[in-house]
Order: sequence, then structure tokens, then C-alpha cells
Amino acid sequence: MTRLRRRIHRWLVPDAGGPHIVAAAPVVRVREIVRRFWPDLRPYRGWIAVSVLLAMLLPAVATVEIWLFKLVIDDVVVPGDLTPLIWIGLAYLGLLIAGALLSFADDYLAAWVGGRFILNLRTRVFDHVQRLSGGDLDRRRSGDLVTRMTGDVAAIETVALSGITEALSSVFRILFFAGALLYLDWTLAIVALVMAPLFWLVARGFSRLVKGAAREKRRRSGSLSAVTEEGLANAALVQAYNRTDAETARFHREGRGIMEAELASTRIRALFTPLIDMLELIAALAVIGLGTWAVTEGRLTIGGLMVFLAYLTQLMSPVRGLSSLSNSIFSAAAGAERVVELLDERPRVADGPGARDLTGARGVVELDEVTFRYPGTDTPALDRVSLVAHPGETVALVGASGAGKSTLARMLLRFNDPDRGAVRLDGHDLRDLTLASLRRHVAVLLQETLVLHASARENIAIGNPGATDEQIEAAARAAGVHEFITALPRGYDTMLDARGRRLSGGQRQRIAIARALVRDAPVLILDEPSTGLDEDARRALAEPLRALVEGRTAIVISHDFLMVRDADRIVVMDGGRIVEQGTHDELMARRGTYARLFRERAHEAVEPVPA
Repeated sequence: MTRLRRRIHRWLVPDAGGPHIVAAAPVVRVREIVRRFWPDLRPYRGWIAVSVLLAMLLPAVATVEIWLFKLVIDDVVVPGDLTPLIWIGLAYLGLLIAGALLSFADDYLAAWVGGRFILNLRTRVFDHVQRLSGGDLDRRRSGDLVTRMTGDVAAIETVALSGITEALSSVFRILFFAGALLYLDWTLAIVALVMAPLFWLVARGFSRLVKGAAREKRRRSGSLSAVTEEGLANAALVQAYNRTDAETARFHREGRGIMEAELASTRIRALFTPLIDMLELIAALAVIGLGTWAVTEGRLTIGGLMVFLAYLTQLMSPVRGLSSLSNSIFSAAAGAERVVELLDERPRVADGPGARDLTGARGVVELDEVTFRYPGTDTPALDRVSLVAHPGETVALVGASGAGKSTLARMLLRFNDPDRGAVRLDGHDLRDLTLASLRRHVAVLLQETLVLHASARENIAIGNPGATDEQIEAAARAAGVHEFITALPRGYDTMLDARGRRLSGGQRQRIAIARALVRDAPVLILDEPSTGLDEDARRALAEPLRALVEGRTAIVISHDFLMVRDADRIVVMDGGRIVEQGTHDELMARRGTYARLFRERAHEAVEPVPA
């Protein structure tokens, strides 16, 4: 028997095996989901009360409408008197108009409140994701995050709002119709109402299966979005390495997982519906038999029996609705669990208690015995690093890949906090400052120059949203990009595509320089500013970069020794430690690590390319 039960369960619940691109979220009870998101409904609680009132009035109107049918049978059809038909018809018309108005108000209010709830919650989730630390985001798939912020957030509305409203509406309908049944004939009503608990028991038995299938479907949807996003973002790499078939197979596998989960849900529904229909048929046949007996005994009129059956049919509808609603809520809860998991993830770096705003920073940067190890690694990325940089000084960080240069720069932006030691700006420990005020005083040129789908003006103004057109143009001129922008079809108002695919590497980098110039921050971080540029483009950037670093505390990370040789101080890193520092001439005279790296780079630059 146990083996048979397991086989049935495997047939009903989709197989969650195979490689997990996106892991399943922890299970959360429906009650906990409602409790977590009920505060988001606070602005709409008055309208929710109106919605509850409408949910009560609608079944009341329906109850009276059905009762009028009894009057038509008993007072018009049976005696053959058409006189009462006039006022009954007018009553029907009034109830019809009232019901239509109430139904419109109920539907529109539900859409109005639900839409705003989803919008605000989706915005809150997006804001939360934006504030997660970079390492936290790197561990997640972008496509899965998109799915969580769209479909999964919408599922919460079903659990926390529309599901509760529908449940209350069904309860009110059951109360009104059950009251009418008891008023007509309490013995028949008891027979009919005995079937209601059976509906609930059947629905409860299926709810766990429904939730299992729904959870797997939501997980697979996130995986499919992740595979899609990665395949499209890396299309050139996929094609260059003949990975098209492999990526298509990955996409097909995740799509098949969604299909299997959907088929499992269909199998569950296909079993659930006939059982409910059978219970409803048994109840109707029992009432017809006992009702006919009641009519022959004179305890019930023909109109009363007809209306009793009508009420019974209407009663079974909300009972069936509650049974199906529980399945729908459990399905939606599977998506809500994924949002709860995301919101429960706290950023590793956040404003501490009592953090204060930094104003008017000069730009003195200090690292004091900083040690940092990335989670899950044994070797420290930074090991007791001490360094001071002053305003107007350009400090270049060089070393082999993995030496700790970029990690040091991330410390200055407080993307990570040191395990030991301290990072200071103008003598203030960065952990004592608000993140927003700290980052207002730091401008960055990243290794991957980012361009948003926005106008050229807006892309430059990212550095300072309040910048005037004059300031934006002055920054563009200093960066050497003004002539290029004015040559575009709409000048500064020309829309640039996402990631700047239609721009050359040098043009993207000059826009980034203009962005940093308009920010006018005292601290500047240049992370491989010449990566991917040819020799001519690197030389063309020299003058804009000089204008950018002038008067600022500049930290330059670069493998391009021609770019760093003019720095005021060169810091050589190896294995997370500072092994040398000085000017280019001083370090070359020592014949140490820097001199070796410089000779290797120079040799690579002049070595002929094989024919």
C-alpha cells in the first residue's frame, strides 16, 4: 500500500531532480506570508473595509433575487394570478440594477487596491535588491531576480489580499444561502449542509499536492529566466565557442521542467473536480428526494422546493469556490515564498546605528592594517594593508591578477567591510558614515564602462542628478566627448542603447570620465580605465584623465604601466599585501617586483605577433 501511495505521489508531484540552476525557497506557512505583508496594506485598509461591505451586500441581493422566484411560483404560477407579477418585476429590476452597481464597484475596487499594492510591493522589493551588497547579488541569477520581482510579487496579492476578499465573499454567500435554507425547511437544510465539510476535507487533501507542484513550477520559472538572460547577455561568447546547442539544451531542460509542473497541476485538478462534482450530485439528489416528500406532506410548497434547489446550487458554488481558492492560495504561496526569501536576505554592508552624514570631505584616504577574506575562501584577499593617500595625489595600484587591487578599491566604496583594521576618509571610519554620504564623495570609473538606456545628457548626469546643462556640457568638453555628442542626431538628447553597444570603447570611457567630472568628488577610483582600448585610444584618453585626477585623491588600478608610470606613488601588491611602493624611477632602481612586472609588460608590448 505504501509503495502504491508513493507511485501516485510521484505521478501527481513533478520531479524536482536534475541540476538546480535556482534552488527552491524555504517553506513558509500561508499565515506567516499574510502576517509579513499585511503592513503593506495599511494605506488601503479603509478601502478593504469597503470591499468587505460590498462582499456582504452582493450575496444579500442575490438571496433576495432568488426568494422572489419563490413568490413567482407560489403567488403567480400556482394560483394563476398575474397581479403580483408587476411589483415582483419592479423588485427584480431594482435588485438587478443594485447588483450591477455593487458588482462594478467591487471589481473596480479590487483592481484598484490590488494594482497599487503590487506596484508598491514590487518597488519595495526592487529597492531592497538595489541595496544588497555586490557579493550578494553576484550569487543570484539576474533572470531569477526578475521573475521574483514580477510574477512572484504578483502572487503575494492573491495570498494577502484578493484571496482573503474572495474567501470572505464566499463565507457571506454561504451564510446568507444557508440561512435561507434553514428558514425554508431546517431538516432539508441539515441534509444539504452535511455535505459542506466533505468538500473541505477533499480540498485539504489536495492542497499539499497543489503546493508541491506550484513550488516546483515557480522555481523552474526562475531558472528559465536565468538561462534566457545569461544566453542573451553572452550571445557573442556562446556563438564564438560553439555553445549554441548546449545553451539551447539548457533552455529546453528548464522549459520542460515548467511543462512537467504544469502537467502535474493539471492532473491534480483533473482528479479534484470530478470528486467535487460527485459530492454535489449526491447532495442534490438527496435534497430532491427529501424535498418531494416534504411537498407531499405539505411542509413545503412547490415554489419553496424550487427555490430550495436554487439556494442549494448557489450554496455549493461558494463552497466549491472555497475549496478551489485554498488550492489557488497554496499555488500563489509558492511564489510568495521566493519573495520572502529575497526580503529576508540582509545586505552585508549597511548603515550602522548612529551613522552620520559626511559633508565637505577633503579626500584623505587611509587604510589601517586592513585584513579581509571573501566568504567561503581560506586565503585573505587583503592581509594587513596600510596605506595613506592625500588630496592632489595619484596613487597607482599594480600587481598580478588576484593581488588584491580591486578588493582594496571596493573597500573605499564600502562594498565590503574589513574583517580587521579600518578604512578612513578624513579620519572618519567608513563604518561610522552613511553609505549615501560616503559615496557622494567618491567618483568611480569601472573596468566595464556602463551606459544606461537613456539620453547622452542623462548618462552624464548620473554622476550629479542636479547638474545644469552648462555643467554637463563643460564636463563633456573636458572629457573630449562634446564633439561626438553634438554630432549625434539629437545631440545631448540622443538616446543611447543599453550598455552602449553602438559606441566605441573610447567613446564609452569618455562618457564615464564626463560622468565622474560632473560629480566633482574629492576621491576618484579608476579601475582599469584603459582596458579593451587600442594604443591610439589609450593615448587619446591621457588628457581627459589628467583633467579628471587634477586636485583629487586618485586611486588608479591598471595593468597598463604606461598609464601608471607618471603617478605620484606606485603601490605594488602581491598576495593581498603591499610589497613595494615609490615612484616609477625609484621602483625600477630597486629591481624588485615592479621592475620585473614592467619588463614583462614591455616585452609583451614589443613582441611580434606570429604570422
